[in-house]
Amino acid sequence: MTKSLNREELLFIAQSVDPGDKCSDCQSLNCQGWESIPGGFITNSLECIGTLRIENAPECWEEDHPKGTTIWSKDAPISTSFHPYNKSDVYECKHCRSKYLRYTECGGYYVDERIRELSAELIS
Repeated sequence: MTKSLNREELLFIAQSVDPGDKCSDCQSLNCQGWESIPGGFITNSLECIGTLRIENAPECWEEDHPKGTTIWSKDAPISTSFHPYNKSDVYECKHCRSKYLRYTECGGYYVDERIRELSAELIS
């Protein structure tokens, strides 16, 4: 079973990241803000280490953008109780230990796997 993470645990994980130590696989990711996982990226190099989803929690599709950011903004806050973070899992690269958030966007006619680098400075 995937470990549920709270804000403090996520912050601890994020503070363990050294952005200068990315492996060749992770260097291909440019995802300071949410991005679609690029074609050809080997997702099995990432291991799920926890989830921000809370079982039986009421649905929340509201986003948190107090400074006018959008979901795509590199400086958008990582607000664990708001969408899409409340539907995200936390992943770690098996090679370089870089940390990422991932969730699947399910639209009417598509499924889009999205990824964002975990940044301690943006956790609100």
